[in-house]
Amino acid sequence: MLCLLTASCNNGKPSDAGIDLANLDTSVAPGTDFYQFACGGWIASHPLPAEFSKYGSFTVLDENNTQQIQGLIQELAGEEHEPGSIAQKVGDLYQIAMDSVRLNQEGIEPIRAELEHIAALVENPSSVYTLLGELQKVGVVAYTSVRVDADDMNSKENAVQTYQAGLSMREREYYLEDDSATVKIREAFKAYIPKMFSLAGFDEATAQQAAEVVMDVETRLATAYRSRVDLRDPYANYNKMSMKEVKALSPAFNWDAFLAAMDLNGVTEIIVGQPASLKAAADIVNTLPAQQQALYLQWKLIDAAAGFLSDDLAAERFDFYSRTMNGVQEMQPRWKRAIGTMDRAIGEAIGQMYVEKYFPAASKERMVALVENLRQTLGERIQNLTWMSDTTKVKALEKLSTFRVKIGYPDQWKDYSALEINKEDSFWENMKRASLWEHARMVDKVGKPVDPEEWFMTPQTVNAYYNPTTNEICFPAGILQYPFFDMSADDAFNYGAIGVVIGHEMTHGFDDEGRQYDKDGNLKDWWTADDAASFEQRAKVMSDFFDNIEVAPGVHANGRQTLGENIADYGGLQVAYQAFKKATAEAPLADKEGFTPEQRFFLAYAGVWANTISPEAVLSATKSDSHALAQWRVNGALPQIDAWYEAFGIEEGDPMYLAPEDRVSIW
Repeated sequence: MLCLLTASCNNGKPSDAGIDLANLDTSVAPGTDFYQFACGGWIASHPLPAEFSKYGSFTVLDENNTQQIQGLIQELAGEEHEPGSIAQKVGDLYQIAMDSVRLNQEGIEPIRAELEHIAALVENPSSVYTLLGELQKVGVVAYTSVRVDADDMNSKENAVQTYQAGLSMREREYYLEDDSATVKIREAFKAYIPKMFSLAGFDEATAQQAAEVVMDVETRLATAYRSRVDLRDPYANYNKMSMKEVKALSPAFNWDAFLAAMDLNGVTEIIVGQPASLKAAADIVNTLPAQQQALYLQWKLIDAAAGFLSDDLAAERFDFYSRTMNGVQEMQPRWKRAIGTMDRAIGEAIGQMYVEKYFPAASKERMVALVENLRQTLGERIQNLTWMSDTTKVKALEKLSTFRVKIGYPDQWKDYSALEINKEDSFWENMKRASLWEHARMVDKVGKPVDPEEWFMTPQTVNAYYNPTTNEICFPAGILQYPFFDMSADDAFNYGAIGVVIGHEMTHGFDDEGRQYDKDGNLKDWWTADDAASFEQRAKVMSDFFDNIEVAPGVHANGRQTLGENIADYGGLQVAYQAFKKATAEAPLADKEGFTPEQRFFLAYAGVWANTISPEAVLSATKSDSHALAQWRVNGALPQIDAWYEAFGIEEGDPMYLAPEDRVSIW
């Protein structure tokens, strides 16, 4: 479970004030709608581009990084390189992804043999267990997902685990809810399935039958799935079982064949994330008629491979998942899609080239100092809490002191020597090998201690994360640039932007999920009963506040689903503001661009979340995202912060005003 920053301003570079006045809408009072006040100018000048469902500072920065990476890759793609070298693999994979003529000539051929292999289930139904394992190794996930990851209750060791996964539309609500928007998407999905089967060469009757089978299987799976809110309970998702117990949960499922196909031999126990979901999946596998089983698994293959095949299949997939579900009007150009695919397949190889050219050492040095300043400040805030006992404070401070901090890029890069990229093979075949390489890396962790140096994001990623089992916070090079971080800007700007990001990730260690892990990364209760009850009561103020936000007509935010991120935003603001005031206490900053330093701190924070978004993406994110929508990461967070009221003179009677006793008070 990684706690990420992303949900989605200014991409110019004004002055050391860090604030571009053109991004503001001063026709709106700060206490009426601070998001519009701080970001309205940017939003008005940045209509949603056709190739995006949402477009904001993360997107702008990611686009810039993508263009820089394209330049690096194109240099490699046009040259000959030593076979097996990173340069050869990066350059050749880009050429393969860009060869639209070959992709369209090949059509469905790259997966034809696999489709026929799946069809053979009709003759040998018991082979389904081996087939499921083989498919998962190449990135085609059906029914459940098996992974090797840190044991939440023994965080230094890796363990085999299962997790509910495999729904084509990802979220259970798309199969179960009956509001008009959801029904429209579900009906579009029913039409999408036969279109894809037809493009894959199946006759109309088979294509229509496949649609019925897929809907039946996935609706049954969705019924047994835990909701996003329920998945936020780490104890409920930790069910360590012996293989005897796992087999008793689903007696007819051939676990030996399934695990052997995934190269997971000799497994003695599994941490089952969601037992009811796993049992339902196993029951379907065990009882679905072989011909229907073949159709369902053929669907999973076609859907997973479509983006690496001919344009007609890729376009149809885009039309449903991007246009219908998220409101994207135009597919990205092939070169962007190619780089996105490569980032997922060989991301650290690209990242190594990226940081060598684009990440200055001075940025890492300043970040180290900022992180330490915020760590000290969070410690001071914990010490001064009136609602927490000294017993729990000691444990909290121990956890804070042992945070592992990762900045920029890993010290040890992944070894891609065993991955073969061959221009003679299809795009799909090369991507399968990339999945097999990643799977082999994962399987190799079995029986070995967790590697605390492993990164879970590439250096070029515009994001950040907290990982509870390693108790680490990570800030990739990709986010350490304007408008999040600017070496030439003053502390009002940097503490309001990247400072809050740092505080956000630190606070994840103490949000509703993260607080349940101790300093060693183990899922372990280190709170007194009274302190835990007080935390829950205070967190409920936050979840209730967001539950009352109407994000679209008749649609409300989900306060429990977004609770961890909202607590992290709140904590990040509290910690970063106090650290900012400490850092400038002896040499106060001057007013700039007509704003006080305190005002510029909050403007910098709000500016990070300037964003345009499609109506479809609003509904999709509300169903699936653990982050609040960008607008509410500003207008939902700032009314909880006393310093914001003081900075802008927000008073009772202003629309955003909350009485002090109604504000969140945690960290």
